[in-house]
Amino acid sequence: MPDTTKSIPTDVTKTNRRKKLLLALAAVVVVSGASATAYGVLYGSNFVSTDNAYTAVEVAQVTPSVGGTIAEVLVTDTQAVKKGDVLVRIDQTDARLALAQAEADLGRAVRRVKGYLANDGSLNAQITARDADESRADAQLRSAQADFERARIDLKRRETLSASGSVSGDELTRAQNAFAAAKANLDGTRAAIAQASANRSTALSAREANAVLIAGTTVETNPEVALARARRDQAAVDLERTVIRAPMDGIVAKRQVQVGQRVQAGVPLLSVVPVQQMHVDANFKEVQLKKVRVGQPVTLHADIYGKSVTYHGSVEGFSGGSGSAFSAIPAQNATGNWIKVVQRLPVRIKLNPGELEKNPLKVGLSMSAEIDTRKN
Repeated sequence: MPDTTKSIPTDVTKTNRRKKLLLALAAVVVVSGASATAYGVLYGSNFVSTDNAYTAVEVAQVTPSVGGTIAEVLVTDTQAVKKGDVLVRIDQTDARLALAQAEADLGRAVRRVKGYLANDGSLNAQITARDADESRADAQLRSAQADFERARIDLKRRETLSASGSVSGDELTRAQNAFAAAKANLDGTRAAIAQASANRSTALSAREANAVLIAGTTVETNPEVALARARRDQAAVDLERTVIRAPMDGIVAKRQVQVGQRVQAGVPLLSVVPVQQMHVDANFKEVQLKKVRVGQPVTLHADIYGKSVTYHGSVEGFSGGSGSAFSAIPAQNATGNWIKVVQRLPVRIKLNPGELEKNPLKVGLSMSAEIDTRKN
């Protein structure tokens, strides 16, 4: 028979050692689990992260304000430009002619209004002359009435004396002719008074019509001159707009314009990407956003640089709806086959300008973002 007196203690020792190792392992697992749980509850739960994030920027689309033929294109794609740099020139021939015509119209309007002002004085003089004509006609009327009355009385006398033969027929005829002449003169004088009154009314109407054109204005403030000046200024602006300048600092992209091309106002020519104003659109799951607030700090990494470059930013705002809500064909969930899908909401993150200048980014690059929600 084998000797078991020495093997039993050895087996017990091994068993005890195994139990201790298992207990130690269990303790390590428990401690690790507790540590992980404590880390998750006390620290990790304060951070939300996503790698569904991309750089974006408000791209400036350059379009002409006036139509014309492209005379010169001074930039190419990927070229860096500063605000105010000349990008494109449109042929100025038509714009210069339009400006010259507008300036001529302005000069003509100024002269016309000065004519109105001068005509006002002339019309006042005409009214004074018409008043004098009326006064003269009144005097002539009184004289004609006196002559008529004298001729009427003289004729009546001659007619009375003619019955007794005291007045010859020739003398009676002369009295009748004098009466007829006096009556005709009286009628003509009355007509002259009516004409003088009508002439005065015409002069008054002309002065009133002229006064409407210049009432409460000077040559500079007259509406006709103001309209012509506005058209001249618009023509000057249109001439200036034939030189298209960069609206901001950035990189030229999507250049579609060529020399000799005929363009219309509003047609896209190229874009300027202000890379120094880059931000990140991070698409977080809706369940991650319970404690996310505007202004909370964000740590970001770009795939183009990897973990070697860290960006710091802050939550700037939230989109008004999920990506699916603004898709070209929104999901129709009112069906019998509906399956709940966790939605993502775009969160806009502002980047640190200094870090962005040191390590530039381009539009559409992949990013990872982690928000610290401890600060509300």
